[in-house]
Amino acid sequence: MTCQGILARFVVGLCVALSAAPESHSQEAFETFKQLSGSTKMPKLKAFSAPGADSLTTANLSRSVKLEAKLTSVGDPMQHGLSWRVFSPIPGADGKLPLLASAEGGSAAFQLAPGDYFVNVSFGRAGATKKLNVPADGDVESQVMVLDAGGLTLNAISGADSHIPDKQLNFDIYSSDVREDGERGLVLADVKPNTIIRLNAGTYHVVSEYGAVNAVVRADITVEAGELTEATIQHRASQVGLKLVSEPGGEAIADTAWSVLTSGGDIVAESVSAFPVLVLSEGQYSVVARNKDKIYQKDFEVTAGSNIDVELPLGP
Repeated sequence: MTCQGILARFVVGLCVALSAAPESHSQEAFETFKQLSGSTKMPKLKAFSAPGADSLTTANLSRSVKLEAKLTSVGDPMQHGLSWRVFSPIPGADGKLPLLASAEGGSAAFQLAPGDYFVNVSFGRAGATKKLNVPADGDVESQVMVLDAGGLTLNAISGADSHIPDKQLNFDIYSSDVREDGERGLVLADVKPNTIIRLNAGTYHVVSEYGAVNAVVRADITVEAGELTEATIQHRASQVGLKLVSEPGGEAIADTAWSVLTSGGDIVAESVSAFPVLVLSEGQYSVVARNKDKIYQKDFEVTAGSNIDVELPLGP
């Protein structure tokens, strides 16, 4: 895990805060969020015939198959938030595996005719698939699937500890591997702060955007199976308000066109507004205001965690 641009929770320094709670506690944490809660245990569903089998015969031979899922191999069965799908192993005319049965909640029990199936269980963005054989006779063992999954929550601050409003933050989660085209696979876009995302264990590339201009931080974050990882990303940026005024502290003059440039002369933002408010990465900038065929310019500096207003006075 890279630590550049990330601030550990409750620790002043550049690193990710990882709450590696025991699995029993992390399951409880998952279940406190509404998006992770599911229905109660599903009742047994009607029998589904294996492909190619005679429906009248197999209906009488259907076997009860119990399915459970765990976050890790040593954990307890999950009771909420699971989605179960049972597929035929033989593709249909569209080339896809036909869906035969489904259930939501915790553990599930299906009545399945003897034969082969594919079973998939998902927990948010985490999932596992296995091939299932239902025998014609003998005991049918309970099927336990290990998700090898954990949770991730994201947040960010500006500077040392300045709070950033949730509406100004956005996170995108990508796979850590870079494809042949040089891009990373998008796992989940537009993630809001303090939302638990359920993911398979592994390392993910997180892109945090503060505002909509140039305050962007990237970090690699590792999700451990059975654990809830909390990461707080540190932005080196601040909020800047721009005003064209007739006197210091006066009202902003309407119908003003704005251009914000870096110290190298590159335009990073443009706006037509009386009082635009932008989030800019730390550094040196110039602002140009145009009003009634007149141009006004001023240099200013952005310091992380310090919101400022930049006033440009009207000339004679």
